[in-house]
Amino acid sequence: MALSKNLKRKINSENRIFHDEWTENYAFILPSFINAKPTCLICNEGVSACKEYNIRRHHETKHANFKVAFPQKTEARKRKIEALKGAYAHSTRILVRGLTSQQKVTSASLKASWVLAKHNKPFTDAEVFKEMMVTVLEELDTNKSMDDVIGSVKQMSLSARSAARRIEALSDAVLGAIIDGVSHANYFSLAIDESTDNTDVAQLCIYVRYFDGKDFKEELLSLIPLEGHTTGEAIFAKLEELFQLHSLSFERVNLIVTDGAPAMVGKHRGLVSRLKELAPQMHGLHCLIHQSVLCARLNGELKNVMDKVMKVINFVRGTSSTQHRLFRQLVAESADAAHDDLLLHNDVRWLSKGKALDRFCALLNEIKAFLGMSKSKAAADHLILLEDEKFMSNVAFLSDIFGHLNLLNLQLQGRDKTIVDMVEKLESFTRKLEMLEADISTGRLLHFSTLKKTAGEVTELMVDFIKRLRANFTSRFDDYSIPKDIIDFIRDPAVKPADNFSFLAKEMISSLDQAALEMEIIDFQTTSVVRDALRSAESVRAFWVGLLCSEEYSNLKKVALYMLTMFPSTYVCESSFSAMNAIKTHERNRLTHQNLENCLRIKVTSISPDIQQIVTSGRCHFSH
Repeated sequence: MALSKNLKRKINSENRIFHDEWTENYAFILPSFINAKPTCLICNEGVSACKEYNIRRHHETKHANFKVAFPQKTEARKRKIEALKGAYAHSTRILVRGLTSQQKVTSASLKASWVLAKHNKPFTDAEVFKEMMVTVLEELDTNKSMDDVIGSVKQMSLSARSAARRIEALSDAVLGAIIDGVSHANYFSLAIDESTDNTDVAQLCIYVRYFDGKDFKEELLSLIPLEGHTTGEAIFAKLEELFQLHSLSFERVNLIVTDGAPAMVGKHRGLVSRLKELAPQMHGLHCLIHQSVLCARLNGELKNVMDKVMKVINFVRGTSSTQHRLFRQLVAESADAAHDDLLLHNDVRWLSKGKALDRFCALLNEIKAFLGMSKSKAAADHLILLEDEKFMSNVAFLSDIFGHLNLLNLQLQGRDKTIVDMVEKLESFTRKLEMLEADISTGRLLHFSTLKKTAGEVTELMVDFIKRLRANFTSRFDDYSIPKDIIDFIRDPAVKPADNFSFLAKEMISSLDQAALEMEIIDFQTTSVVRDALRSAESVRAFWVGLLCSEEYSNLKKVALYMLTMFPSTYVCESSFSAMNAIKTHERNRLTHQNLENCLRIKVTSISPDIQQIVTSGRCHFSH
């Protein structure tokens, strides 16, 4: 008895494989969905076991005339088999195989987990989400007509562990689409930055920008925890390991943009220099937003002014919670107050300085009144400072100039910005600085409304600062590590390119046909269809995307693709760090590195995974 049980055959354990020649011999195929059975192309019936004997018996018993009408090894049989396969594929496209009730529940669970991750919610909130749905449906269902729906909701597996598994499956599907797109892309660029999370773990954020055949994509390639020191060598080792894992090549990386830290751009031991040893064609770029912020660094007397303003703000807000509360009460009672509180300054935040100064000037009367009510010596000293006209003129000037800088910064921020867009905004601002210099030198103050309102005195210090600011912008953005003439042509393709354009393009892209490129440019610029497309396009980027999807101008498209796949800044990394800290809070400090990466990828991605494919592939088990 025991022996017979041990020797009992189980079909599922035999790992039977469908052989391709059975299609030719017996007109059978194996559908791609999970637990599929061999299916006859002639009658669409299936057999119970994936065995040649069963398949052959079905074919010879039910379709004996088929081999007479279409003998084996003949062209007629091959054409008939292909026609049957095409008919079957067409029928399955029209009548998509419906999910079972259990698979529908799993699909709903996946979609619920997707929403959970998109909103940075903990895995444990999934059960609350489920309980809420059941409660709402039961309350709305007065005639008990939705018992099946409520039963399905109750059946949904949404425990914390299940939610983590669902999110992992969704993240893997998104990553698979990213790797597939990058693997087929001619060129792609990388944006890399490093920051610490709420538990002091250094996280390396790696983004990739590529063209997927329809549009440009900016996606999170990986979020890698760094143990120990965050040196160029450690970052390079992690990046190299990542590329080997996904079979990616550094040869197709056209640019890497970083925040300019020594570990990234060090001349000998930095990440960029190490990568250029492997791929000399790669360009390195210091984030253009970071550079614009560095241009406006304060020093000397103006830095001293800024520090004193911060001391006043910290005195009002940071001395005690009671004092801060009383100040806010005073502001709330003021009829003229445009805001409800002061803002603290943080050097790490790009817009912080300008916003803090703007708020300080807007609430100046309330600050003076509050300091006047205080009996402390520090308050009296701060009040004397605020009554100093020269000091307040400098504060008003800083508020105005950093207001202009903040507007530039906001224009540079955002996803899907190209290096062409950035250069255009930076050149425009450099020209605006010339106008600002003339405006303040002549005393018109059309663009310095705060300074004009306070009737402050224009000093040589202010004029010198704008001159130095303009010189910084001119010197820093004179060389983008990519030929300026090529950037200009991509920005305005209707203008005749520089005489050495084809030479510069060939130097940048070695596979380019220089002679053919010159011919293509002439055809391109003299074709009315192209001119009409350029005029009607929403943006330069949209125009080039339309051209990239066409079959003409192969060499010109290479140049456009090479340029437009370049990241101009590390904005995507910086915004992802904000999302990362919203996910890994102090309450979720035990979140694993893998779960953090999965949640972040779903939060920031623009790719929608195929939920039905995940369900039918068997990736998600139905158990709790």
